[in-house]
Amino acid sequence: MTLGEKLSKLRRENNYTQEQLAGILGVSRQSISKWESDSAYPETEKLLRLGEIYNCSMDYLLKDKETADVPVSKTVTLNLIKMTSYERKSKKSICGLPLWHINIGYGRKAKGIIAVGFSAKGIISFGLFSLGILSFGVLGIGIFALGSIALGLLAVGAVSFGVIALGAVSVAVVSVGALAVGDFSVGAMAIGKYFAYGDNARALIAIGDTRAAGSLFQKAGELTASDIANIKGLLDENVPVFLLWAKELIKGFL
Repeated sequence: MTLGEKLSKLRRENNYTQEQLAGILGVSRQSISKWESDSAYPETEKLLRLGEIYNCSMDYLLKDKETADVPVSKTVTLNLIKMTSYERKSKKSICGLPLWHINIGYGRKAKGIIAVGFSAKGIISFGLFSLGILSFGVLGIGIFALGSIALGLLAVGAVSFGVIALGAVSVAVVSVGALAVGDFSVGAMAIGKYFAYGDNARALIAIGDTRAAGSLFQKAGELTASDIANIKGLLDENVPVFLLWAKELIKGFL
């Protein structure tokens, strides 16, 4: 097979149109057509990129024999990688970023307004490692982050860190979780600087179902109207102005 025949075969096997492949490589559709008809040849940089896209060796592309003396085990590995890899990218872009970019497969990176990949960066991102304004991943980092480990202004995860965090283990200004640590904490085990509410609570103001340890106020069990009024007054006296939003959130919770 010629180089052009191999490129055409690989493109069809990987479900790319000539237009889609041209967009990924940053060339014209006519260039792809010329390469596949052997009327022109890709530059070395483009040829290397094609090898990455198709997960094949330069030996395979450039040698006359289709197998190019590639060991059977390596050929099987390459085929498995192809089967588990998928990449598509929007032709439209905003500020240099594609509107959407999907690049699925081990070690593959996606970058776009909407990004989906092993490692994803975007306004909205989905990936094993995810970074974005709205981020979903095993490790999610963003303004709004959801993941096994989540870091964000609003973080939700098994382990979460943020301004407001919800998780099995959460650390934040306002923290909600089985183990919650923060300025204001709510959880089975709640440890707070100013306020804590939970089965076991520790803070300046501590409210516990079974145990409470507070230096200004502590109570285990139901709160009375007088207790609530007292707690709100203590919050007003002890919480700094820059945490006003969090204080009002807790007062609303009471």
